[in-house]
Amino acid sequence: MARSRGVQRKSDGAAKTTHYAGPIKVMTVREVSAYLQVHPSTIYRLLKRHQIPAFHMGSDWRFNIEEIDRWRLAHR
Repeated sequence: MARSRGVQRKSDGAAKTTHYAGPIKVMTVREVSAYLQVHPSTIYRLLKRHQIPAFHMGSDWRFNIEEIDRWRLAHR
């Protein structure tokens, strides 16, 4: 039996398909500051004020490029 794209899971007796969207692009503070054309200290200031979407990987900040693009469009 060949599987189509996605992973089949059973939940409450019904099969559901979750599609793999590919790798998620994650950026560092330096990369996101270059991407947004601002100084890294501006990124840290936005992080301190909880004004930019980000997450921790250990002690470092990381940014999902898709979330940054949505955030940028919403804050024009």
